[in-house]
Amino acid sequence: MTVVIEARDVEFAFGQTPALRGASVAVEAGEILAIMGPSGSGKSTLLHCLAGILVPDAGEVLFDGIRVDALAETQRSSLRRDRFGFVFQFGQLVPELTAAENVALPLLLSGVHRKQALPRAYAWFARLGLDGLEQRRSGELSGGQAQRVALARGMVTEPQVLFADEPTGALDSLTGEQVMDLLVGAAREQGTTVILVTHEPRIAAYADREVMVRDGRVNAPDRIAS
Repeated sequence: MTVVIEARDVEFAFGQTPALRGASVAVEAGEILAIMGPSGSGKSTLLHCLAGILVPDAGEVLFDGIRVDALAETQRSSLRRDRFGFVFQFGQLVPELTAAENVALPLLLSGVHRKQALPRAYAWFARLGLDGLEQRRSGELSGGQAQRVALARGMVTEPQVLFADEPTGALDSLTGEQVMDLLVGAAREQGTTVILVTHEPRIAAYADREVMVRDGRVNAPDRIAS
């Protein structure tokens, strides 16, 4: 197996408050990894460093052999736009846009023409059980529907890595499991690597492997056992 993304001895602090204290983890291509830990442990900070949203104070983050932490902000933005996908706890849909336009948004930002982007977005609605909701806005969707739209938006560009930060945290148990079934199925189908932050064992159980973040460090083996 090939390591696609990796943190090496990453440190990060918010002002005088340390969040990561030498965290290391390596994720294989096509793997679904769950990062677990109590509130305030640093798990979301680790995800944001891996995704190039935050730049570590020390250590390295590598993606496909590229030092993400050494890139300029414009280069990291391009990486997030073109090769990464994101699903967050509250979906973060743009309320002024229709569901279809929300899904198409990453394609449009990458320069894909609207005439090509919208059909690619529409194809996800049937895959995720959202037929007929293409023209609704976020305020007209249930929590589960909105999160499936957010999942479609995260996957529409066929990213190499999907970062999911508490993607079911705002959903009830049944709806959360439905979203996870769809997320895992779509990732397996496209060969997408998934890095999932959660504090719920039932959600982490969908992953191939779990690591635990405590006090800013990863307290688990960082590779799949052979």
